[in-house]
Amino acid sequence: MEFDELPEEVRELIEQLDEAAEDEEEEAIEELTEKLLDTGVDMEAITLKKLSLCVMDGEEEMSVGWTKVALKIGIDPFKALLKGLAAGMSLIGDKYEKGEAFVPQLMIASSAMYEGMELLSPYLKANSSGADPSTVVIGTVEGDVHDIGKNLVKTLLSANGFNCVDLGNDVEADRFVEAAKEYQATAVSMSTLMTTTMAEMPKVINMLESSGMRDKIKVMVGGAPLSTDYAAKIGADVSPKDAAGAANWLKTTLSESPSDTENLN
Repeated sequence: MEFDELPEEVRELIEQLDEAAEDEEEEAIEELTEKLLDTGVDMEAITLKKLSLCVMDGEEEMSVGWTKVALKIGIDPFKALLKGLAAGMSLIGDKYEKGEAFVPQLMIASSAMYEGMELLSPYLKANSSGADPSTVVIGTVEGDVHDIGKNLVKTLLSANGFNCVDLGNDVEADRFVEAAKEYQATAVSMSTLMTTTMAEMPKVINMLESSGMRDKIKVMVGGAPLSTDYAAKIGADVSPKDAAGAANWLKTTLSESPSDTENLN
């Protein structure tokens, strides 16, 4: 989707909608959305592209405004999150890796993504079977303060019916184990974006084994420097390629496991 290839009328409406979103003008957003729909353009493609660009540019108000557009035109909330907001974080992440963006831009972009995520959260609820949700202890390992990927995994796990105990970032190994026991967790999810903190993950797994809990708990590890080979080497169950993969894997795995999970007390 290239905006400069769109008809002039459409480009003008998009610019007006940008302004309305930035000024948080609800009625104008709705009115302009209707006008864009009347033009017959591919509103889903436009909206997803705008969401990704708004996040990449750190435009919080515009991220919220275009998220409202996504909901209004009926884009699947999961798609709006993954193909829109999260895609914007991938764009700024690529710039960061190339030295074209720096930590402040990453932080501003993450704030824009979280604003949109908050609006989508009520619509991300999966169908519930009425059973008690499985509990996942989630956090970024000690020494790493990044939490964008962890928060995205948490959002999708919650949307799929899991009860997430978020320990935050820079979490000590024994805190993962303590929380797993305290909340009778069925899974532990650890993340890192730094190769220097990857060694914290096997510490947690070894502690789970020493405490006799490892066989009762699924362990997921994730982050840019990780691989499936590394996950297998340290004794983790999986290293999903993305947040959606984490949620799908855990939901499928637990549905195939015996339901009589033992308490960890």
